[in-house]
Amino acid sequence: MSTKTHQPLKPQQQLTLSVAIRDDARFANYYAGPNEQVVHDLQKQWTLNGEPFLYLWGAPGVGCSHLLQAACHYAEGLGHQSVYLPLDELVEYSPAVLDSMEQLPLVALDNIQVVAGNAEWEEGLFHLFNRIRDRQGHLLIAANGSPKTLGIELPDLESRLTWGMVYQVEPLENDDKAQALLLRAKRRGLNMSEEVARFILSRGPQEMQGLFDLLDRLDQASLSAQRKLTIPFIKTELDW
Repeated sequence: MSTKTHQPLKPQQQLTLSVAIRDDARFANYYAGPNEQVVHDLQKQWTLNGEPFLYLWGAPGVGCSHLLQAACHYAEGLGHQSVYLPLDELVEYSPAVLDSMEQLPLVALDNIQVVAGNAEWEEGLFHLFNRIRDRQGHLLIAANGSPKTLGIELPDLESRLTWGMVYQVEPLENDDKAQALLLRAKRRGLNMSEEVARFILSRGPQEMQGLFDLLDRLDQASLSAQRKLTIPFIKTELDW
């Protein structure tokens, strides 16, 4: 993206913003652990009793971005167009980037905390929320804190953030992290035992993205060496 400040995007460019979505960010490879209700309600959005507005918050690494992108994939699978907007990548542009986004059935706004205190962006989001509601659309929001702790200066916008359900996405405990690793390995077609998963946990990074990045590295190494993913192999490969 351009480094120019407040560079507006042309309307025809806006719908291409969803390219930021990751193909592997799906519910199928997200281990919910204590967050089963969050996943349930994200999928329930498209039922008659579903909540069209959901706000997710949690510390970095708990999976809020994954969940928003997974919800977009899920919506697309049901035939609903969606757009994923990582505001940390878009804040350098004018909030005109939000124009006409309400025409899509699902809008997912990630890292909304980065626009807190930015009057132009706060007003732009306020009007987008109203347009989505008027069209009976669906909105997902993710941030690193609850609506009341973000430092939003526009009172009407702060109230919009609590229109629907607000969920704190909880971090995984070690047992759940092991299961998350096993699930991700299985989805990659990688044969890994629980013993190996727990060994990686004991030596590797504690945040899930770091663990998944490590798993990617080990997967490539095992393929190149034509070796199974065993503890001795991991010790050699990672110099542990």
